[in-house]
Amino acid sequence: MGWISSARSAIAVRPVSVSVDRFLSMTSFELLLTHPGGAHTDEFLACSVLLAIHPAPIVRREPTAEDLASAAVCVVDVGLRHEPALNNFDHHQLPKDHPPTCALSLVLQHLGLYDDARQFCDWLETAEWFDSRGPIQTATWLGLSSDTLARLNSPAHATLLRRFALCTRLEPGQPLWELMRWIGEDIVGYVRSLRERIDFLGRHAQVWSLELAGRPARILFHPRTEPALEDPSFGLDAYIQSRGLGAEVIGIVSPDRRGSGYGLERYRDNPRLDFTRLAGHRGVHYTHARGFVAKTTVTDPTALKGLLALAAVGESGRV
Repeated sequence: MGWISSARSAIAVRPVSVSVDRFLSMTSFELLLTHPGGAHTDEFLACSVLLAIHPAPIVRREPTAEDLASAAVCVVDVGLRHEPALNNFDHHQLPKDHPPTCALSLVLQHLGLYDDARQFCDWLETAEWFDSRGPIQTATWLGLSSDTLARLNSPAHATLLRRFALCTRLEPGQPLWELMRWIGEDIVGYVRSLRERIDFLGRHAQVWSLELAGRPARILFHPRTEPALEDPSFGLDAYIQSRGLGAEVIGIVSPDRRGSGYGLERYRDNPRLDFTRLAGHRGVHYTHARGFVAKTTVTDPTALKGLLALAAVGESGRV
Protein backbone atom coordinates (compact mmCIF):
# COMPACT_ATOMS: atom_id res chain seq x y z
CA MET A 1 0.00 0.00 0.00
CA GLY A 2 1.18 3.55 -0.70
CA TRP A 3 1.73 4.81 2.84
CA ILE A 4 4.32 7.44 1.97
CA SER A 5 1.92 10.03 0.58
CA SER A 6 -1.64 11.23 0.91
CA ALA A 7 -3.72 13.82 -0.92
CA ARG A 8 -3.98 16.12 2.08
CA SER A 9 -1.30 14.90 4.48
CA ALA A 10 1.84 13.90 2.67
CA ILE A 11 4.53 13.02 5.18
CA ALA A 12 7.39 14.91 3.61
CA VAL A 13 5.62 18.24 3.34
CA ARG A 14 8.13 20.22 5.39
CA PRO A 15 11.60 19.20 6.54
CA VAL A 16 11.57 19.63 10.31
CA SER A 17 14.38 18.93 12.74
CA VAL A 18 13.22 16.81 15.66
CA SER A 19 14.13 17.84 19.18
CA VAL A 20 14.45 15.05 21.71
CA ASP A 21 13.32 17.39 24.52
CA ARG A 22 9.63 16.73 23.74
CA PHE A 23 10.17 13.01 24.38
CA LEU A 24 12.41 12.97 27.46
CA SER A 25 9.73 10.97 29.30
CA MET A 26 10.58 7.98 27.10
CA THR A 27 13.27 5.76 28.61
CA SER A 28 16.35 5.85 26.41
CA PHE A 29 17.57 2.62 24.81
CA GLU A 30 20.73 1.34 23.19
CA LEU A 31 19.27 -1.12 20.68
CA LEU A 32 16.13 -1.45 18.54
CA LEU A 33 15.04 -5.05 18.13
CA THR A 34 12.32 -6.31 15.79
CA HIS A 35 11.38 -9.68 14.35
CA PRO A 36 13.27 -11.50 11.58
CA GLY A 37 11.71 -12.78 8.36
CA GLY A 38 9.25 -10.81 6.28
CA ALA A 39 9.10 -7.10 7.00
CA HIS A 40 5.89 -5.12 7.34
CA THR A 41 4.94 -1.48 7.23
CA ASP A 42 4.11 -1.20 10.93
CA GLU A 43 7.46 -2.25 12.39
CA PHE A 44 9.35 -0.45 9.63
CA LEU A 45 7.61 2.84 10.45
CA ALA A 46 7.65 2.21 14.21
CA CYS A 47 11.42 1.73 14.08
CA SER A 48 11.73 4.81 11.85
CA VAL A 49 9.87 7.00 14.35
CA LEU A 50 11.96 5.62 17.22
CA LEU A 51 15.17 6.38 15.32
CA ALA A 52 14.06 10.00 15.10
CA ILE A 53 13.88 10.09 18.90
CA HIS A 54 16.72 7.78 19.97
CA PRO A 55 19.10 6.87 17.12
CA ALA A 56 20.31 3.32 17.77
CA PRO A 57 21.32 0.21 15.81
CA ILE A 58 18.49 -2.06 14.63
CA VAL A 59 18.72 -5.85 15.04
CA ARG A 60 16.22 -8.24 13.46
CA ARG A 61 15.91 -11.44 15.54
CA GLU A 62 13.66 -13.01 18.15
CA PRO A 63 13.92 -11.35 21.57
CA THR A 64 15.26 -13.17 24.60
CA ALA A 65 13.80 -12.94 28.11
CA GLU A 66 16.70 -10.64 28.96
CA ASP A 67 15.83 -8.35 26.04
CA LEU A 68 12.23 -8.05 27.20
CA ALA A 69 13.28 -7.34 30.77
CA SER A 70 15.72 -4.59 29.82
CA ALA A 71 14.59 -1.08 28.89
CA ALA A 72 17.93 -0.66 27.14
CA VAL A 73 16.57 -2.91 24.35
CA CYS A 74 13.50 -1.50 22.61
CA VAL A 75 11.50 -4.48 21.34
CA VAL A 76 9.11 -3.66 18.48
CA ASP A 77 6.36 -5.82 16.94
CA VAL A 78 7.55 -9.03 18.60
CA GLY A 79 7.67 -10.51 22.11
CA LEU A 80 3.91 -10.49 22.88
CA ARG A 81 4.30 -7.67 25.40
CA HIS A 82 3.16 -4.08 25.52
CA GLU A 83 5.18 -2.55 28.35
CA PRO A 84 6.11 1.04 27.49
CA ALA A 85 8.14 1.47 30.68
CA LEU A 86 10.39 -1.33 29.43
CA ASN A 87 10.27 -0.14 25.80
CA ASN A 88 8.32 -3.22 24.65
CA PHE A 89 5.81 -2.45 21.87
CA ASP A 90 4.05 -5.52 20.52
CA HIS A 91 0.37 -5.82 19.58
CA HIS A 92 0.07 -9.48 18.58
CA GLN A 93 -1.18 -10.50 22.04
CA LEU A 94 -4.23 -8.24 21.76
CA PRO A 95 -7.61 -10.00 21.33
CA LYS A 96 -8.89 -10.40 17.78
CA ASP A 97 -11.82 -8.03 18.41
CA HIS A 98 -9.49 -5.26 19.63
CA PRO A 99 -9.70 -2.07 17.52
CA PRO A 100 -7.15 -2.17 14.71
CA THR A 101 -3.78 -1.52 16.33
CA CYS A 102 -0.22 -2.07 15.18
CA ALA A 103 3.27 -1.54 16.59
CA LEU A 104 3.35 1.97 15.14
CA SER A 105 0.12 2.78 17.00
CA LEU A 106 1.70 1.78 20.32
CA VAL A 107 4.87 3.76 19.71
CA LEU A 108 2.95 6.90 18.72
CA GLN A 109 0.70 6.53 21.77
CA HIS A 110 3.70 6.35 24.07
CA LEU A 111 5.23 9.45 22.47
CA GLY A 112 1.99 11.39 22.89
CA LEU A 113 1.60 11.76 19.12
CA TYR A 114 -1.11 9.23 18.35
CA ASP A 115 -4.24 11.39 18.52
CA ASP A 116 -2.74 14.07 16.32
CA ALA A 117 -1.29 11.49 13.92
CA ARG A 118 -4.70 9.85 13.51
CA GLN A 119 -6.23 13.27 12.84
CA PHE A 120 -3.56 14.56 10.47
CA CYS A 121 -2.22 11.45 8.69
CA ASP A 122 -4.88 9.85 6.51
CA TRP A 123 -2.68 6.82 5.90
CA LEU A 124 -2.32 5.79 9.58
CA GLU A 125 -5.71 4.15 10.13
CA THR A 126 -5.31 2.23 6.89
CA ALA A 127 -1.87 1.02 8.04
CA GLU A 128 -3.45 -0.20 11.30
CA TRP A 129 -6.16 -2.08 9.43
CA PHE A 130 -3.74 -3.55 6.93
CA ASP A 131 -1.44 -4.94 9.61
CA SER A 132 -4.05 -6.20 12.05
CA ARG A 133 -6.83 -7.28 9.66
CA GLY A 134 -5.01 -8.13 6.43
CA PRO A 135 -5.53 -6.87 2.87
CA ILE A 136 -8.93 -8.46 2.17
CA GLN A 137 -10.68 -7.04 5.24
CA THR A 138 -8.90 -3.73 4.72
CA ALA A 139 -10.13 -3.54 1.14
CA THR A 140 -13.69 -4.24 2.30
CA TRP A 141 -13.40 -1.56 5.01
CA LEU A 142 -12.17 0.93 2.39
CA GLY A 143 -14.97 -0.03 0.01
CA LEU A 144 -12.51 -1.38 -2.56
CA SER A 145 -11.89 -4.70 -4.20
CA SER A 146 -8.67 -6.46 -3.23
CA ASP A 147 -7.54 -6.06 -6.86
CA THR A 148 -8.01 -2.31 -6.65
CA LEU A 149 -6.05 -2.18 -3.40
CA ALA A 150 -3.22 -4.11 -5.03
CA ARG A 151 -3.05 -1.49 -7.78
CA LEU A 152 -2.13 1.11 -5.15
CA ASN A 153 1.07 -0.73 -4.22
CA SER A 154 4.23 1.31 -4.64
CA PRO A 155 7.51 -0.23 -5.89
CA ALA A 156 9.36 2.15 -3.55
CA HIS A 157 7.40 0.72 -0.61
CA ALA A 158 8.05 -2.86 -1.72
CA THR A 159 11.78 -2.27 -2.15
CA LEU A 160 12.19 -0.62 1.25
CA LEU A 161 10.46 -3.52 3.02
CA ARG A 162 12.34 -6.14 1.01
CA ARG A 163 15.72 -4.57 1.75
CA PHE A 164 14.79 -4.20 5.42
CA ALA A 165 13.81 -7.89 5.54
CA LEU A 166 17.20 -8.89 4.14
CA CYS A 167 19.05 -7.16 6.99
CA THR A 168 20.01 -8.70 10.30
CA ARG A 169 21.59 -5.51 11.67
CA LEU A 170 21.47 -1.86 10.61
CA GLU A 171 23.91 0.72 11.91
CA PRO A 172 23.99 4.54 11.79
CA GLY A 173 25.60 5.66 8.57
CA GLN A 174 24.22 2.81 6.48
CA PRO A 175 21.91 4.07 3.70
CA LEU A 176 18.77 2.23 4.80
CA TRP A 177 19.24 3.20 8.47
CA GLU A 178 19.66 6.86 7.50
CA LEU A 179 16.62 6.70 5.20
CA MET A 180 14.52 5.22 7.99
CA ARG A 181 15.58 8.00 10.32
CA TRP A 182 14.62 10.59 7.68
CA ILE A 183 11.19 8.99 7.35
CA GLY A 184 10.76 8.99 11.13
CA GLU A 185 11.87 12.62 11.39
CA ASP A 186 9.40 13.62 8.70
CA ILE A 187 6.51 11.81 10.39
CA VAL A 188 7.26 13.28 13.81
CA GLY A 189 8.09 16.70 12.38
CA TYR A 190 4.93 16.80 10.27
CA VAL A 191 2.64 15.89 13.16
CA ARG A 192 4.29 18.28 15.60
CA SER A 193 4.51 21.21 13.17
CA LEU A 194 0.90 20.74 12.05
CA ARG A 195 -0.28 20.76 15.67
CA GLU A 196 1.71 23.96 16.23
CA ARG A 197 0.21 25.52 13.10
CA ILE A 198 -3.36 24.58 14.08
CA ASP A 199 -2.83 26.15 17.49
CA PHE A 200 -1.38 29.24 15.77
CA LEU A 201 -4.41 29.47 13.46
CA GLY A 202 -6.67 29.15 16.47
CA ARG A 203 -5.15 32.39 17.75
CA HIS A 204 -5.14 34.32 14.46
CA ALA A 205 -7.58 32.93 11.86
CA GLN A 206 -11.10 34.22 11.41
CA VAL A 207 -14.18 32.54 9.98
CA TRP A 208 -16.26 34.99 7.99
CA SER A 209 -19.99 34.36 7.77
CA LEU A 210 -21.14 35.93 4.50
CA GLU A 211 -24.12 36.03 2.20
CA LEU A 212 -22.84 34.97 -1.21
CA ALA A 213 -25.15 34.74 -4.23
CA GLY A 214 -28.13 34.72 -1.92
CA ARG A 215 -26.92 31.87 0.26
CA PRO A 216 -25.03 31.80 3.55
CA ALA A 217 -21.39 30.85 3.26
CA ARG A 218 -18.36 30.65 5.50
CA ILE A 219 -14.86 31.68 4.48
CA LEU A 220 -11.66 31.02 6.40
CA PHE A 221 -9.57 34.20 6.55
CA HIS A 222 -5.93 33.85 7.55
CA PRO A 223 -4.54 37.38 8.04
CA ARG A 224 -0.93 38.33 7.57
CA THR A 225 1.16 38.02 10.71
CA GLU A 226 4.56 39.27 11.77
CA PRO A 227 6.88 37.64 11.17
CA ALA A 228 5.42 36.35 7.91
CA LEU A 229 4.89 32.60 7.69
CA GLU A 230 7.07 30.66 5.27
CA ASP A 231 4.10 28.61 4.02
CA PRO A 232 0.84 30.40 4.86
CA SER A 233 -1.36 27.65 3.40
CA PHE A 234 0.13 24.89 5.55
CA GLY A 235 -2.43 23.49 8.00
CA LEU A 236 -5.48 25.37 6.74
CA ASP A 237 -7.38 22.24 5.69
CA ALA A 238 -6.53 20.47 8.95
CA TYR A 239 -7.62 23.52 10.93
CA ILE A 240 -10.98 23.65 9.17
CA GLN A 241 -11.55 19.95 9.77
CA SER A 242 -10.45 20.17 13.41
CA ARG A 243 -13.10 22.85 14.01
CA GLY A 244 -15.83 20.75 12.39
CA LEU A 245 -16.31 23.32 9.63
CA GLY A 246 -15.66 21.11 6.64
CA ALA A 247 -19.28 21.15 5.50
CA GLU A 248 -19.66 24.92 5.90
CA VAL A 249 -16.48 26.56 4.63
CA ILE A 250 -16.49 27.08 0.87
CA GLY A 251 -13.38 29.22 0.43
CA ILE A 252 -10.09 30.36 1.93
CA VAL A 253 -8.37 33.74 1.90
CA SER A 254 -4.72 33.52 2.95
CA PRO A 255 -1.50 35.51 2.44
CA ASP A 256 0.07 35.22 -1.00
CA ARG A 257 3.58 34.00 -0.32
CA ARG A 258 4.77 35.51 -3.62
CA GLY A 259 3.40 38.96 -2.99
CA SER A 260 2.02 41.38 -0.46
CA GLY A 261 -1.62 40.57 -1.12
CA TYR A 262 -3.80 37.51 -0.70
CA GLY A 263 -4.69 34.29 -2.44
CA LEU A 264 -8.36 33.35 -2.79
CA GLU A 265 -9.21 29.72 -3.32
CA ARG A 266 -12.10 27.33 -3.33
CA TYR A 267 -12.10 25.00 -0.35
CA ARG A 268 -11.91 21.42 -1.61
CA ASP A 269 -12.97 22.68 -5.03
CA ASN A 270 -16.36 23.91 -3.86
CA PRO A 271 -18.29 24.97 -7.02
CA ARG A 272 -19.92 27.92 -5.26
CA LEU A 273 -16.88 30.06 -6.12
CA ASP A 274 -15.56 30.69 -9.63
CA PHE A 275 -12.60 33.03 -9.62
CA THR A 276 -12.51 33.39 -13.40
CA ARG A 277 -15.23 35.98 -12.73
CA LEU A 278 -12.51 38.20 -11.26
CA ALA A 279 -10.34 38.21 -14.41
CA GLY A 280 -9.44 41.78 -15.32
CA HIS A 281 -10.81 43.20 -12.08
CA ARG A 282 -8.65 45.93 -10.58
CA GLY A 283 -6.21 44.53 -8.05
CA VAL A 284 -6.57 40.95 -9.31
CA HIS A 285 -3.44 39.93 -11.18
CA TYR A 286 -4.04 36.19 -11.60
CA THR A 287 -7.01 33.89 -12.04
CA HIS A 288 -6.64 30.21 -12.87
CA ALA A 289 -8.44 29.09 -16.02
CA ARG A 290 -10.35 26.48 -14.03
CA GLY A 291 -11.52 29.06 -11.54
CA PHE A 292 -10.31 27.51 -8.33
CA VAL A 293 -7.81 30.20 -7.31
CA ALA A 294 -7.05 33.90 -7.77
CA LYS A 295 -4.32 36.26 -6.54
CA THR A 296 -4.90 39.87 -5.56
CA THR A 297 -2.97 42.84 -4.21
CA VAL A 298 -6.08 43.83 -2.24
CA THR A 299 -5.51 43.65 1.52
CA ASP A 300 -8.55 45.38 3.03
CA PRO A 301 -10.93 42.74 4.48
CA THR A 302 -14.03 44.55 3.26
CA ALA A 303 -12.64 44.70 -0.27
CA LEU A 304 -11.66 41.03 -0.10
CA LYS A 305 -15.22 40.15 0.86
CA GLY A 306 -16.37 42.16 -2.15
CA LEU A 307 -14.17 40.03 -4.44
CA LEU A 308 -15.67 36.87 -2.95
CA ALA A 309 -19.15 38.25 -3.67
CA LEU A 310 -18.19 38.81 -7.31
CA ALA A 311 -16.85 35.24 -7.57
CA ALA A 312 -19.91 33.66 -5.98
CA VAL A 313 -22.02 31.28 -8.03
CA GLY A 314 -25.75 30.96 -7.42
CA GLU A 315 -27.77 27.76 -7.52
CA SER A 316 -28.59 28.41 -11.16
CA GLY A 317 -24.94 29.10 -11.98
CA ARG A 318 -25.42 32.86 -11.90
CA VAL A 319 -24.17 35.44 -9.36
